[in-house]
Amino acid sequence: MSTLRNSVRLTGFLGNDPEVKKFGEGKSVARVSIATNEIYKNHGGEWVTDTQWHNLVFWGRLAIFAEESLAKGSEVSIEGRLVSRSYTDKEGVLRYVTEVVVNEVKQFNRKENAASL
Repeated sequence: MSTLRNSVRLTGFLGNDPEVKKFGEGKSVARVSIATNEIYKNHGGEWVTDTQWHNLVFWGRLAIFAEESLAKGSEVSIEGRLVSRSYTDKEGVLRYVTEVVVNEVKQFNRKENAASL
């Protein structure tokens, strides 16, 4: 069991363009949401699509890749780790969020070769 670790793999479509913030000397972060779909038959025999949304966070060179190469509707596969955190919003309400910090990304271009980092 010592080889188990915090690892997530997702394949889906981006719901928006990456939001990129640059700070410090050459540091950047990009945030974007990804939709994953599970298709199954319900008890009535009808096909149902269950869509889940996940928040992705790209740091450093991956943030630059996201900014330059990814856009709303892009199909990607990612590998990363789950991170949960809390923050206080502008109204003073404590909020909780779970994000996937991306370690690897592969973009699928249907008409071209796939790009990856």
